[in-house]
Amino acid sequence: MAQSGNSMELPININAAQVTTAYGHRALPKLNEELQSEDLQTRQKALMALCDLMHDPEYIYKAMNIGCMENLKALLKDRNSMVRIKTTEVLYIMASHSVGRFAFLEHDIVLALSFLLNDPSPVCRRNLYKAYMQLVQVPRGAEEIISKGLISPLVWKLQGEVEEEFQELILDTLVLCLWEDATEALNSNVVPILKQKLISTNENIRSKAARALLNVSISRVGKKQVCQFDVIPILVHLLKDPVEHVRSNAAGALMFALVITEEMKSHYVAQAAFKLLGRNTGGWRGASWGWKGRRLRGQAQAGLSEGARALRGSMQPWRQKPSARFWSCCTPP
Repeated sequence: MAQSGNSMELPININAAQVTTAYGHRALPKLNEELQSEDLQTRQKALMALCDLMHDPEYIYKAMNIGCMENLKALLKDRNSMVRIKTTEVLYIMASHSVGRFAFLEHDIVLALSFLLNDPSPVCRRNLYKAYMQLVQVPRGAEEIISKGLISPLVWKLQGEVEEEFQELILDTLVLCLWEDATEALNSNVVPILKQKLISTNENIRSKAARALLNVSISRVGKKQVCQFDVIPILVHLLKDPVEHVRSNAAGALMFALVITEEMKSHYVAQAAFKLLGRNTGGWRGASWGWKGRRLRGQAQAGLSEGARALRGSMQPWRQKPSARFWSCCTPP
């Protein structure tokens, strides 16, 4: 005869790690209270629930008004790695919305996150890099990272991180920060590090490193460092890269780096002109250039030819004249 009894097992399809949220407008205040709980499991469940809710910008706005941001900042220092991981995930999701970026700037989240740059958990660091990458999509976010002095640590992490995904995220962040101001990066020897990334087997890393060098070369100091560390030969070689966006960014970096007339004497500059101006039989002729690549290549051609003419006009009679092949390469067909 069958007997009735209560099973001690959990029902099927029930997630034991997920907390039951309150209904309606009480959801976020209740979760905010649970974030301050001394019980580890309660904090973890509350963070997992926040990861689901923060995809809605309306909930982000409410979280700002009830003090969630300060509690999340405190949880970044939690001893438990899972708490830190889920906290950075919540912040990364928030940074993907404009309201969340404003919350970052309003509550100084950028500096609080920076203490996790050396966190032993790779998942935690990945969420941190994603949060920074989302934040710099607006100029104020890039200016905030620069003002907090985080460019040097990011440059150091670019060299230290082994995972290619992490390097790509750091490069995405640095590219937009260097567009705003490259002074701190130049003082942190960013050019030799980017030079190493230009020869990476990962096409995305090569492309983003070339894009970062493009932004570095805007300033005169950056142009000189690019020539000083012999980056131009690698950029010239990348003009024959099989990937279109790598060639485009390499042409853009050359466009800015070669606008110093005294640097036009380099043999590698002549090679760049020889390829960009179409006098070679191979190279970019056998590959397709997109509209962006054609535009950057045209501007690089203009810069090379203008610099060549300016240098030729300022040559003194007693100085040795460049070879005829150099000037023929630097003159538009």
